[in-house]
Amino acid sequence: MSVELSALVVAHNEEKQLAACLESLMFADQLVVVLDKCTDRSKEIAESFNAKTVEGSWPIEGDRRNVGLDACDGQWIIELDADERVTSELANEIKVTLSNTTAGYFLLPFDNYVGERLVRYGWGCSWGVSAAPRLHKKGNKRWGQQRVHPSIELIGEKQELKGRIDHYVDRNISDMIKRLDSYTNAKAKDLREHPDGVGYARNIRRFFSRFIKCYYGRKGYREGKYGFLIALMAGLYPILSYLKANLEDE
Repeated sequence: MSVELSALVVAHNEEKQLAACLESLMFADQLVVVLDKCTDRSKEIAESFNAKTVEGSWPIEGDRRNVGLDACDGQWIIELDADERVTSELANEIKVTLSNTTAGYFLLPFDNYVGERLVRYGWGCSWGVSAAPRLHKKGNKRWGQQRVHPSIELIGEKQELKGRIDHYVDRNISDMIKRLDSYTNAKAKDLREHPDGVGYARNIRRFFSRFIKCYYGRKGYREGKYGFLIALMAGLYPILSYLKANLEDE
């Protein structure tokens, strides 16, 4: 008896990336695409893959992701962003594993690319991930109420798969800087609404601790200059978010 698997993608104006993402998910029994404030061809592309679509506008990232989870009909759900691809190795591993497992969710490893460069080490501290719980039974995962990097609630036994997700995270350094600006804008809004009690001095210390953790602890030094950039962005994220929350109204 085959296991019914839904593949969920949350997209905002992703016409350049969505088709390749959905193509990598064709092994699933159902495709679901949440279209968040889309004004481009994302809906047309999703429908060309016979995907179930949900349209709307959600200021909170966790809300739109939870809407997508609720729209999935499968017993299992795999979640991807439009800039991510399931490799053929991972797709085959999922099909074999889900036919006989006691897990509630699976941790899936990532290969992160900046342009054409594979950058495997250094990610973390709110700046990219090396693995994430993206495959789970329906009802075993819920997203929190944050605008960026929402918290996750998970139920059941954790297991890990070996096949990887390819993540085309940034095209270049300019993209990386734009992403930092977007992330810190969203985090600043969260901090204005729900202050975390972390002050100026501690956020400055966070810059150094996060840089060291990514560059040395997560072996970013193995990536040379790219590892330095990742550690720099991870260190800047909390202090820039704090400064925007305190010095800007929006």
